[in-house]
Amino acid sequence: MIDLTTRAWIAREDLDRLIALLREDGRKVVGPTVRDSAIVYDEVGSTADLPTGITDEQAPGRYRISKDSDGSAGKSFDFASSPTSWKSFTFPSKVPIAKALRDGDRLAYEEVSHDSPRMAFLGVRACDIAAMEIHDDVLAGGPYIDEDYADRRGKAFIVAVGCARPSGTCFCASMGTGPEVSSGFDIALVELDDGYVAKAGSEAGQKLLDRLGLEEASSVQMHAAAGIGVEARARMAEQLGVATEGLRDRLMAQLESTGWDEIGERCLACTNCTMVCPTCFCTDVTQTSDLFGTETVSERQWASCFTLDFARVAHGNFRPEVKDRYRQWLTHKFSTWVDQFGSYGCVGCGRCITWCPVGIDVRKSLQQVAPVKPPMAGTLKPVPVSANPGSYSIATVGDVWPETKNVYTLLLKDLPEAVCCGTPGQFLMLDLPGFSAVPISISRYREGEIFLTIRTEGATTRAITSLEPGSQIGLRGPVGKGWPLAEAFGRDVVIVAGGIGLPPLRPLVDEIFKSRGHFGRVRLFYGARTPKDLLFTEELKAWAARDDISIGVTVDRAKVGTWSGAVGVVTHLFDREPIDGSHTTAYICGPERMMSAVANSLAGQGILPERLFLSMERQMQCGIGLCGHCQMGKNFVCKDGPVFSRRELGEMLDVEGL
Repeated sequence: MIDLTTRAWIAREDLDRLIALLREDGRKVVGPTVRDSAIVYDEVGSTADLPTGITDEQAPGRYRISKDSDGSAGKSFDFASSPTSWKSFTFPSKVPIAKALRDGDRLAYEEVSHDSPRMAFLGVRACDIAAMEIHDDVLAGGPYIDEDYADRRGKAFIVAVGCARPSGTCFCASMGTGPEVSSGFDIALVELDDGYVAKAGSEAGQKLLDRLGLEEASSVQMHAAAGIGVEARARMAEQLGVATEGLRDRLMAQLESTGWDEIGERCLACTNCTMVCPTCFCTDVTQTSDLFGTETVSERQWASCFTLDFARVAHGNFRPEVKDRYRQWLTHKFSTWVDQFGSYGCVGCGRCITWCPVGIDVRKSLQQVAPVKPPMAGTLKPVPVSANPGSYSIATVGDVWPETKNVYTLLLKDLPEAVCCGTPGQFLMLDLPGFSAVPISISRYREGEIFLTIRTEGATTRAITSLEPGSQIGLRGPVGKGWPLAEAFGRDVVIVAGGIGLPPLRPLVDEIFKSRGHFGRVRLFYGARTPKDLLFTEELKAWAARDDISIGVTVDRAKVGTWSGAVGVVTHLFDREPIDGSHTTAYICGPERMMSAVANSLAGQGILPERLFLSMERQMQCGIGLCGHCQMGKNFVCKDGPVFSRRELGEMLDVEGL
């Protein structure tokens, strides 16, 4: 049984015994040590490896270590924080996640084992424990987990040490994560001049303390230990902190503040803040193949939302400017993280401030962009629908044909039943060894088969659309939240597509035809750049010949004599077809600016925002909310979408750079 009241005394020379017992138990002990003029976390064999007598000085854009000069020369943990965090050991920067084998046109996937070494972390601060607990929610708290993280975290033994010397960039007190250690540890220490007051926080921690055969700490020692935390908290009270009350809503109300422009002019987008952050979890998936292309290993590696490629999709970049990327990072940490995971994504360790080369201080950024205002009402988090991560099915390419010069349709067969039971608007993650996995919307379900209509924009889509019939391809899904067809029962339906936005809507049309009696008047409006860019032209003609759907088609431009239809933006078609918005549900898919214009136009005709549904596009590398690429406000587009109501999106739809 854990004794939460008793405090043991570990003399300074006995700390080596604690380290020795941890190593004797087969654990690699990781703790603070000095390397390259910094206090970093690395393997330690004894107290001789610790930064005894060393302290640090931190300020925005500044970090220095020095010999302690205030009479605490014998202390080993008399510093604020390390530039590295424990994330390096629980969530390493690069980890293999999948292995694919190719033999001719046959594919096979092998599982990657996650068997990490048993480790003990010595010297963990309260803020870093809070960061681990945040990662527990993000990476292991949902229905889909990062298996490597769960393995490493589950094996870790935590020896915490209370913070006695917060730096000028620390603000854990205002974030509610420190400086005192209160939970999440196996053993917690408070360092005094001649030793440590220790307490157990788990059965494993209690057993280890019992093996040391320690005496109880005296009342004087316990009083001194309590004073360490009080003094550290008082020191932070004199420094700049973060006003968290109402912060989530204050930030979301300032998405177009001029403050973002001013901060963006200073930010170098160097990614330092995200690399040193103990809670950032965004990742890329890279693939390495042998020279013959027979074996491909996929690796998950750290990514940063500050890089230009992070938000790149086929037709451009959703966050082209630095200010967009800084806004994405800051609003996620202090606002939308709350909606996603129930806590802030910042623990107040101050690393991002210290290691910003131009000294941008998030505390000042928050004051500048989101000054204190009364809080606003929150919103409910949508329930995601997804598929198991890392589990690939193998499908056979039945046929491939061109729709336009750069758009092709693949027919996939030999599919698991679950893949064929998706809903309109969902998508698949397609995997071809040697290429990054890509999200592709399903353009039609047919018994035992699915159709994928793909625009070739990069190496992966070109490789996929070049596959020959009989080839195999890996896939996961269907994933994401599809079109809510039930919202249109008994109502008129308006479907608006732009360009490549028609394929994700085609399964919706198919379902409406199957249950045509459940709906009122059905109208489809479709726009493309030129007549040559129109998709499914023969099918559009067949639909137009029906008496239970109205079809309107327009193009942006056409050469004289080549097109007899409408020319202009798709919203011009609405003028020819009066819409009773009070009795209509609308479904929209296409380029984001087009969708914004269409949604606003239809709202002007009386369609309520909760009955306007749009399919959003973002870069995705996992499809289940773990890689972070598709984060948009409080939502991950892959698992909370891609279909959202206009009400769910709110003003985010009209803000450039989100």
